[in-house]
Amino acid sequence: MSRGCTGTTRKPRRIIPEAKKGQASAEQHQSDVDLFFDSRGVVHHKYAPQGQNINKEYYLEVLRRFLDAVRHKRPGMWAAGTWQLQYDNAPARSSQLIQTFLAKHNIFVVRQAPYSPDMAPCDFWLFSHLKTQLKGTRFESRDDIIRNTTAKLHSIRK
Repeated sequence: MSRGCTGTTRKPRRIIPEAKKGQASAEQHQSDVDLFFDSRGVVHHKYAPQGQNINKEYYLEVLRRFLDAVRHKRPGMWAAGTWQLQYDNAPARSSQLIQTFLAKHNIFVVRQAPYSPDMAPCDFWLFSHLKTQLKGTRFESRDDIIRNTTAKLHSIRK
């Protein structure tokens, strides 16, 4: 099963550097990420451009790229059609536009009960794992956050 996650480095507060005099604020260093993974590792991830609103149109483009990633990285799963998608109930992901797209492409979505972090692998496991791995790290820029977070994502044992 592929799991879709949307997170932000603002959520695990400790990986955002404290602003010092003459430095950019922590708000300028935040980075939203859409992340899809399965039991073999990361299938697709996309960092939102700085200032990007995470709306249904943006998420639709993320899903299109995710489908391409599944087709190329997991061809057996793609051909068999045996994979499922699980993600949270954020408004951008539960919009009619997204639901229509998922139905059109025969993508089965495992529904998540509201306020159920034990059902959200990203909140329950992945983000806490990243937070632990990056604890105490100071970043100079958004690019440093992206580079370090991506390296940690790809180093997670399968």
